[in-house]
Parts: sequence; structure tokens; C-alpha cells
Amino acid sequence: MSKNHISFILHKPQLSENIGACARAIKNFNFKKLILINPKPIFPNDKILATSVGAKNIINESKKYDTLEQALGKIDIVIATSARFRNKNIKHINLQDLKKIDFKKRIGFLFGSEASGLSNEEISYANYTLQIPTNPDFKSLNLSHSLIIIAQYVANVIKLRNIPFKKSQKVKAAGKKEIQSMLNLCIKSLDEIDFFNPKEKRPKMLENLRNIFYKMDLSDKETRILSSVFASLSKKR
Repeated sequence: MSKNHISFILHKPQLSENIGACARAIKNFNFKKLILINPKPIFPNDKILATSVGAKNIINESKKYDTLEQALGKIDIVIATSARFRNKNIKHINLQDLKKIDFKKRIGFLFGSEASGLSNEEISYANYTLQIPTNPDFKSLNLSHSLIIIAQYVANVIKLRNIPFKKSQKVKAAGKKEIQSMLNLCIKSLDEIDFFNPKEKRPKMLENLRNIFYKMDLSDKETRILSSVFASLSKKR
């Protein structure tokens, strides 16, 4: 297991202080990777750097993207944090379940904005949702507090556990980039037959498609086969 495989992804963070505090939390537990998606403040800025204290290197080495899809290109497993239970066909896990995650893969912990958290559309990119146990009458946690709880727990899992996964060495898991490319071919084929009808239901239907494909444990070979199938269907029309 390697801490270099773990990324902490902030989706549309709103406060400079929280970004800086998250960077500090990441360094507290010797993680390296911070990813930001469309942050509201100018990034980086003096307030972010000041709040990060001794973690300026985390800020300076972080990656910034405009969209969630771009940010997940090199992530194998996405774990979305949410204070609310989602009535979705997605695996809901707790902190203890993180012991079962294969940290040899590239893991991304996804955090929503301070004001609204993650939408169902954003959740649809995830393999799992993770809820931190809190007071049922006061569930909402500060962004940096959520991150530091997860960072501490994962650091402990990596230090104390080494769960073997008995997959063939010849089988390589598909990355999010390959799955996204396959999904884009699928959507193109479906658009050509006017599948997304009525039009106003298209965003919800796309959300459901992502839920299906992103939670599947596909190999790169399986992803290539499905991509060829969707490309062939498009050509025949």
C-alpha cells in the first residue's frame, strides 16, 4: 500500500481558510495529493498559504481542474463523502469499511462544497459514498474536519493492515479515464438513436449510466471490448 496512491479532491471549495486547513491535514498524516475542482477563491492566494502553515508544498504541488470528469482521469476508485444517505443504487460504506478497500489502487476521496455538499449528479461518478458517524441532530461537519478524520483513519489502515487481494497479475483494472472514454462512446451511440427522450430527462439518465459503469470493477481489457462494441454500433448506423 502507498500513500502516494491517495488523493483528496475538493469539489468547488468556497473558503480559502478551508483549503489551507485541508492541505495542512493532508500533510499531518503524510499524504501528498490535493486536487481542487473549480475553487471559488483565486488559487493559490495568501490566505490559503497562511492557513496551510507548514503545508505550502501541498498547495504548490496540487492540481486544479475545471470539471469533476477531468479530475478523475487518473483515479481508479472514487469515495464520495456525504452527510446524507442517498437513495441510490450505490454502495454506502462507513469508516470501518475502509479496511476492505484495495489501497494499492489509486483512490480519490471526494468532498463537496461547504454550502451544499455533493449533488446526486456528482455522486454518480463515485464507486462508494462514505458517511462519517456524527450526532444525528447535527450531522454537518466542516470540510477540513471531515478530511482530517478520513486522513487519520486511512493512515492507520495503511500502517496496521495489509489485506491481500488475490487477483491475477495479468489483470489490470481500468482507470477512470478509460471508463469515461467508453462511456462517451456509449452516449454518442445512444444520442444517434435519440435514446435520451424526452430531452429534459437526459441529465438524470446520464447520471444513472455513470452510476452503472463507475461502480463496476472493470478491467482495462473489458473496457476496450465495450468501447469497441459501442464504436461498432455507431458505425453500423
